[in-house]
Amino acid sequence: MPLSNLCRILGVTLLGTLLGACAAGGPMSQPSPQLGEQQIQLGNIVQINPVTLEGDHQLGLGAVIGAAAGGLLGSLVGGGSGRDVAIVIGAIGGGVVGNKVQNNYADKQAGSHIIVRLDNGVHVAVTQPLNADLYVGERVMIQGSGQSARVVRA
Repeated sequence: MPLSNLCRILGVTLLGTLLGACAAGGPMSQPSPQLGEQQIQLGNIVQINPVTLEGDHQLGLGAVIGAAAGGLLGSLVGGGSGRDVAIVIGAIGGGVVGNKVQNNYADKQAGSHIIVRLDNGVHVAVTQPLNADLYVGERVMIQGSGQSARVVRA
């Protein structure tokens, strides 16, 4: 195989890997601590329900290996521009499938769905990793908001 064809296959495979990585998402990744101030709300726990949290669903080795394998398999199909299309489709499909397979084996962890009645009467629900020290009726504070919200002892 001439060097120019090899470079073209590698370039298209890399493009497919990047596109495959963009196609898969990950909502449960742990948020990074934020610099600056955070909103804190005070209240009491009214309910705690056990839940199972899925793995972090981040793109990783599964997506990369899947995209590379899909791109290489696509390079075996046809010739000319049809081959390029097959490489891209194979890389994207392989990346998505590889990411899905990796996430099927991601660690699952125990968590809690905690409902807090704030001092102003509003109820707020937060789902977070298990904190066995929290109990119904306990005075707590909710730090942060959105995916970074956490219930901790006041």
